[in-house]
Amino acid sequence: MRHLTPADTPDLLVGMDTGDDAAVWRISDDRALALTADFITPVVDDARAWGRVAAANAVSDIYAMGGTPLMALNLVCWNSDELSADLLVEVLQGAQEIASEAGFVIAGGHTVDDPEPKFGLAVMGEVHPDRMLTNTGFRPGDALVLTKPLGIGVITTAIKSGDAPPDVVEAAMQSMTRLNADAAAVAVAAGATGATDITGFGLLGHLGRVAIESAVDLSISAADVPLLPGARELAEAGSMPGGSRRNLEWADQILDRGDLSDLDVLLLADAQTSGGLVFSASPAAAYEAVAQLAATGHTAAVIGEVLAGTGRIHLS
Repeated sequence: MRHLTPADTPDLLVGMDTGDDAAVWRISDDRALALTADFITPVVDDARAWGRVAAANAVSDIYAMGGTPLMALNLVCWNSDELSADLLVEVLQGAQEIASEAGFVIAGGHTVDDPEPKFGLAVMGEVHPDRMLTNTGFRPGDALVLTKPLGIGVITTAIKSGDAPPDVVEAAMQSMTRLNADAAAVAVAAGATGATDITGFGLLGHLGRVAIESAVDLSISAADVPLLPGARELAEAGSMPGGSRRNLEWADQILDRGDLSDLDVLLLADAQTSGGLVFSASPAAAYEAVAQLAATGHTAAVIGEVLAGTGRIHLS
């Protein structure tokens, strides 16, 4: 992307220069469109469940901007020589279930032959130009709220190797298919101006970009970061995706590890699929937001604070 020239137009409110979760285009003083695209390889064996996870993962980018999804298009890469059309129907029906739950319409899409199956959505949503959540909007003095536990990368790696217990898989599935709609609404109500969703780059990767783009430092208390049941035990047994290590390799450039163990830091870099949001709000509003999210079944927590700084993350 460094080789492309950023568009220079006042109506492109969020483009590619800040690496945010979605692009935002202003269409009037009080309306803007948020657009994103995301697709993933299978993370579970069940086709319908994969469709649900992929759709929840894709629409999360709209929620991360404080927006409401309106319409989506399916993005399908399918090995028609090896996989049946009936399986693809299951994937698409899983995505449709998420769309119905979230209140947006899937209006078509595009399919190509591919040796490795992939599925996701291009999603269009709406957001008020003055109430966007962006990765440039984190403010010193605010507290950081994480709305879902980490550990998806560890658990999906264990699923692929056959080492994940059924109850651990079920908890991970519930987390991946939980929409970030409530989290976005709570963030906006809390007065947040900064947010990002935690997906493939992990907590440290996404917050590293936040620190750089908002020109702040972030302080994270590892003990306060929630993990999915079984994630630590599976990580200790050696279940760790390569993506998490690559995330940490990048984040280490701006990271002060404190006295945390290598495993603790790796878990903070765990590559997530359909993870939660991180947003910042005043400390009082942040703790109230956590209470509101807990009342709707979320495992949310205040995990640190935003400091004046120059783009670093400090762990303790």
